[in-house]
Amino acid sequence: MTHLATLAAEVDEDKVTPGVLGFIVFAAMALAVWALMKSMTRHMGRVDFKEPGGSGAADADSEAAADPKAKQQG
Repeated sequence: MTHLATLAAEVDEDKVTPGVLGFIVFAAMALAVWALMKSMTRHMGRVDFKEPGGSGAADADSEAAADPKAKQQG
């Protein structure tokens, strides 16, 4: 235990670097971000949506038919 204490006393604070552990943590975080981006790209590719078109009246009628509260109010 005293051997570790002497090593700690000899550390020059101007030369301290993250070392191997810092590199491993950084690499793990980079790998996690890469995996999340790949997953997001795959999920966004599966999204299918319809943009509102020029037939506004038909869209309003279909929304009213789908929402029973709209029938009661209007």
